[in-house]
Amino acid sequence: MTAINRKKILGASIGNCVHVAGILNFLKLSEFHGYDTLFLGPAVSIKKISDAIKQHDPDIIAISYRLTPEVLEKLLISFNKNIIKNKWQNKTFVFGGTPPTAEVARKIGLFDATFNGLESLEDITFYLKGKAKEAKKSKTPPQNLIDRIVFNHPYPLLRHHFGLPIVLKTVKGAREIALSETLDIISIGPDQNAQESFFRQNEMKKEQDGAGGVPLRKPEDLEAIYKTTRCGNYPLLRCYSGTRDLIKWAKMSLKTINIAWGAVPLLWYNQLDGRSDRTPLESIKENQETMKWYAEHKIPLEVNEAHHWSLRDAPDTIAVVAAFLAAYNAKKAGITHYVAQYMFNTPAQTSPLMDLAKMSAKIELIESLHDKSFTSIRQMRTGLACLSPDPDIAKGQLSSSSLFQMTLEPKIIHVVGFCEGDHAATPSDVIESAKITHGVINNLSLGFPQILNDSRIKKRKEELINEAKHLLQAIKDLPTEKVINPWADPKTLYEAIHTGLLDAPHLAGNPYASGKVVTQIRNGACYAINPQTGNILYEKERISQLLIN
Repeated sequence: MTAINRKKILGASIGNCVHVAGILNFLKLSEFHGYDTLFLGPAVSIKKISDAIKQHDPDIIAISYRLTPEVLEKLLISFNKNIIKNKWQNKTFVFGGTPPTAEVARKIGLFDATFNGLESLEDITFYLKGKAKEAKKSKTPPQNLIDRIVFNHPYPLLRHHFGLPIVLKTVKGAREIALSETLDIISIGPDQNAQESFFRQNEMKKEQDGAGGVPLRKPEDLEAIYKTTRCGNYPLLRCYSGTRDLIKWAKMSLKTINIAWGAVPLLWYNQLDGRSDRTPLESIKENQETMKWYAEHKIPLEVNEAHHWSLRDAPDTIAVVAAFLAAYNAKKAGITHYVAQYMFNTPAQTSPLMDLAKMSAKIELIESLHDKSFTSIRQMRTGLACLSPDPDIAKGQLSSSSLFQMTLEPKIIHVVGFCEGDHAATPSDVIESAKITHGVINNLSLGFPQILNDSRIKKRKEELINEAKHLLQAIKDLPTEKVINPWADPKTLYEAIHTGLLDAPHLAGNPYASGKVVTQIRNGACYAINPQTGNILYEKERISQLLIN
């Protein structure tokens, strides 16, 4: 809003109500969104607020009351008489209170909006920006990722994985989640049989039906999930890519669920991780072709690569390099909008400060690729392995992780169910986890801590960027023949794994990888270690040893 057309909001707690925290928070949020505000104080009489309306001529009058509903009804009847007497019906009135008092206010019929404390920050922000009416008028919020992000700004979109071992239960559960309006994006998780063999069902292992997700067996299963979620806040849908036949999966997902964005790996879903029988070289080629398909169809893409290394206890430097290579390959494939996923708490012993340093290093390298044709969207998530099987402890861990994620200003929060240390999330688990995350975001809306200025974060971030540059150069130098673009060359990327430039302890014994790197958590960060001396093995020395061997 410009200074010429800034609207004025007059706020007060009326009658004998001295509770002002809610109305003050509303006024602070209003100021953030360009309103001028005036607060009259607690326990304001009807006469005093009427005199203030005459004196200041506000556009919006916001009143709150949190005490006895029966008393409020008498106050509002009196207030409404003053409004009619002074012909203020053209002004906008807003009420905030408890659920019982808000119900009284709603019945009076005076208020343009009533808030009972159960609304999210997103709901109130939408009202102040005029988007609540816009959404109501259009019935549905935007049904593509980019417009949905703009629509929700400054509130991030919330995403959660969901897939039960029975299709019908997944369909019903997805509807329950949509009606709760707690999520903006539902990620459908197929079982491993579907991911690997949807298009080759004669190869499925029937005894594993439902393992790891919903047993999708026909396109109509996805269509049913899509149709049942066209309610509530009309969440966007997306689905795992499959671990082979990726383009077939992409085509089906676009047709059945209008997939919000695709997600493929760069170096995984093959014999490295056992998720398909593809060799790493075969999978890299197919993954890159799938990236090109998404680019041709102008669908945003996530390359879920870096955390696969950290999940296998790879050094932080390798995770940073993998994050860069994933974004680099997406850009080379022609992707315009890249969803960059930053998984925290991986490995599980990583400290919050070192997590922020690692993610900041990834962000700097990925966003160095930004130009007119390529931009990335920050998506933060909690690491699955860090969550305790004790649900109460896990709720604290989810809240803590979400807080640190928010300091990096994500556009998407990938919520992870607090229950995942014990069982796959049910609809009620998904909704509760999303509400926990909403609570963290709402609190942080009052002001972010400037934690990124911590000298320990800055020092580790710079160390990781310098180390990553050494490793990236070593990968670029790998080809013995002339290769125009080594960082996007399938053979070079495979050789980086095979020779151990890209390595993780969990790859020991894999014929396609080295698996010889030794790592330890030191001061909350994951380093490569010289097993003979116990000293940190920095990239120059580690690369030199690999070249000698």
